Amino acid sequence: MKYEDFLKRTSFEKEDLLSFAHGHLLDDPPGEIGRLPAPPLLMMDRITWVDRNGKRGHISAEKDIRIDDWFFQCHFIGDPVQPGMLGLDAIWQLIGFYCSLNGATGSGRALGCDGVEFNGQIRPHNRIVRYEIDIRRFSEMKDNGSVIAVGNGKVFVDDEQVYLMKNAKAGIFKNIAYTDYPKRSEHSVGGLPPQPESPLDRLLKRFRKNHDSVNTAKIRDVENDN
Repeated sequence: MKYEDFLKRTSFEKEDLLSFAHGHLLDDPPGEIGRLPAPPLLMMDRITWVDRNGKRGHISAEKDIRIDDWFFQCHFIGDPVQPGMLGLDAIWQLIGFYCSLNGATGSGRALGCDGVEFNGQIRPHNRIVRYEIDIRRFSEMKDNGSVIAVGNGKVFVDDEQVYLMKNAKAGIFKNIAYTDYPKRSEHSVGGLPPQPESPLDRLLKRFRKNHDSVNTAKIRDVENDN
């Protein structure tokens, strides 16, 4: 698929989503493209509709429920139910994909949400999970090329709403991909990103430097006296 066509598409089948997860969907990617997770963490079988309207939009997707889905085998023994967090992750996955569909390049990351409500559950003999996400804001950071989208996500099972996720946030960020896994390299360790040095940090650094210089001078004076 050509990148120009990708940016115009309004629906995707399972083969498309798997190809995107493996980095093979685009014939002419314009650099690093964010990816969906591969199975078993890919939480949709098809994207049924994408609407782009400036800084707002909508994305809809579906997942077929299978009685032998991997999470039913372990969550829980004797009481199988889909973990609610997987439904939330599906919403983050779709917001990240929406960013890519709007020209964002880089690696996708979930950024949080303002609230979650679980009003029902997904069981092995349900049929279809449906995700509906209203994109409320789409922002591009001109200084570093990052893109962040915010949306309200709803999860339905057999047309009954069971989850609500308020102001879910996901983004696409440049130059953070850990492409040489499992080698230990620049992006092989997580944690907090580097923070810019504040005026207070610079003041404390000068204080420590001066303090260390004074102590070093005192030590030399003592050594000379001896």
